[in-house]
Amino acid sequence: MARVLSGMLLAASIGACAESDSVHNPEKIEIKDKWVARSDSLSIDKTPPDPAPGSYGMNKETGEFTHPVATRDAHDNITFEGELDYWDTEQYIKNMKVEAYYPITVEPFHTWQNIVDFDGRRYLYQYVRRDLKIFDITHPKEAKLLLTRGHTWGINGPDEVAQNPYDEGDMFGAASIQWNKKLGKYIMVQAFEIRRFGLLKNKRVQPENVEAIRNANHLKGFKVYEMNGPLPKDWKLLAERTTDIEHPDAPIGQQQGSGVRDLPAYFGGDTMFVAAAPDASYALTEYPNDLYSAGYQSWDMSDPANPKFLQQLNVPGQIAFDPEHEAAFKANPRAGNRTSWMGARMSLFIPTPVEEGGKYAYAAMGGLGFYVVDISNPKDMKIVSSLNFEPSVAGTEGDFIDISQVEKTGIVYFSGYPLNEDCWEPYKDVHMIDVSNPEKPFKIGVLPRPQAPADAAFTDFCQRRGSFGPKRTGAYTQPGAPRDGILPYNFYNAGLQIFDVSDLKEPTISAYFVPPFNTERVAEFARGNLSHGVYIEYDRNLFWLFTNHGIYVLSSPVLGEPNFGPAKAPWPKR
Repeated sequence: MARVLSGMLLAASIGACAESDSVHNPEKIEIKDKWVARSDSLSIDKTPPDPAPGSYGMNKETGEFTHPVATRDAHDNITFEGELDYWDTEQYIKNMKVEAYYPITVEPFHTWQNIVDFDGRRYLYQYVRRDLKIFDITHPKEAKLLLTRGHTWGINGPDEVAQNPYDEGDMFGAASIQWNKKLGKYIMVQAFEIRRFGLLKNKRVQPENVEAIRNANHLKGFKVYEMNGPLPKDWKLLAERTTDIEHPDAPIGQQQGSGVRDLPAYFGGDTMFVAAAPDASYALTEYPNDLYSAGYQSWDMSDPANPKFLQQLNVPGQIAFDPEHEAAFKANPRAGNRTSWMGARMSLFIPTPVEEGGKYAYAAMGGLGFYVVDISNPKDMKIVSSLNFEPSVAGTEGDFIDISQVEKTGIVYFSGYPLNEDCWEPYKDVHMIDVSNPEKPFKIGVLPRPQAPADAAFTDFCQRRGSFGPKRTGAYTQPGAPRDGILPYNFYNAGLQIFDVSDLKEPTISAYFVPPFNTERVAEFARGNLSHGVYIEYDRNLFWLFTNHGIYVLSSPVLGEPNFGPAKAPWPKR
């Protein structure tokens, strides 16, 4: 994400020098936005000072990197002695095989993906906001690009002219696609979140940009579509809702809050959960380019054409001008660091849908910690317990929870991801949390930190440049069933790392694929986010790894023999 800022904001007239001076000299800042001002008034400016050069970096004796204890949010490259002075164009592989590679880039920083089957053919959607590509992947070694909307990226960045562009204010939001039994059709829910990147860098010194986000000219909420085929021309808009629950009829431009963040948790039944801040009072977050600390909303989806709001759930420390929330915020050791992401980035993580008897969900609330939530009554969600960790800033401290193993082992995997490049921030561990007693979760360990391949020109992935750390193990649902004991994490410059957690006391890395940096297809400013997503076809035993220079199709014995023909059963499951 650091590259999004350094690239897209390169030409923005931000006044970086003056801004940096005012951030470290808070008496010079006169914050005009009521909510940002209130949040900052609760603590003195404790922005982490830049660490002394000798306090972090390479250990020449062990070849390992020592991370800084704490850093500020940075949009530039802060190199260290021993870091490569070139982009490593080698690839490294263990216990995996590259089955296909497609040099097509929707966007180099981040994309979303979905897979859907229609009439015996399988389709892959890769997209981010106003850029979309649809592929026919029925035969994964012969994938075909069917549709492009927006831009395609190359060595000079995005192409100059967008193809078939979306109307102003419209886009393809992060989507959950599921089979709706009542309608006998696929239903797609798209999330519409406020735009930040390319618009806001530091909310404390950019009042005009803050005001633009408050009055954004796009939906803050979600749209519901009936999918009658694989292409947009086949889709029918059923409903559009704002997450501004106090003003459900507010027109675009007047809707408040964050909109729906990232993927909705919708499984085709009667209930949906989303991450959202309904209004500007959800302001208690230190992160400089975000205005909202999101909680969770539940929605009645029994009639997809008429979604109905059920409840807003918050955790302590989110709402400005509320004495209890402000007290919790001030007690958080992160208060004042002007760096930490606070609140939800993604929706609740739900092992079993409510309609199938599921009771518990798990919440990743950034610097506010980990929560267990009782969702058995979606109208009355309740916090069961919580767990927090030592601050790890900069970077996102908790946005993802892998729940694929919890119903058999009682363990969930909680993680954030790096935001600064060149390892100029603490390492982001993947925490192993025992939730077998939902009222008393506790940490049992962390997953091992990926090690540099023996034949690499570096001894630690931090030396390889770009971002290094965990992102996610894929979408909320992926074709087929996850494998017991296997966690496939995308790891930025370390590519795809497959963790074997069958022995909880000694997890290992059983396979990996580390792609090359591509200096011929990727603009210099966009190279740092090497790999940003993985999507697994468990039913065909294939990994799809999304990088800043294209898509890799991978197989591995950890999944089993790959199937390169049509899937045996349609997805999403019916």
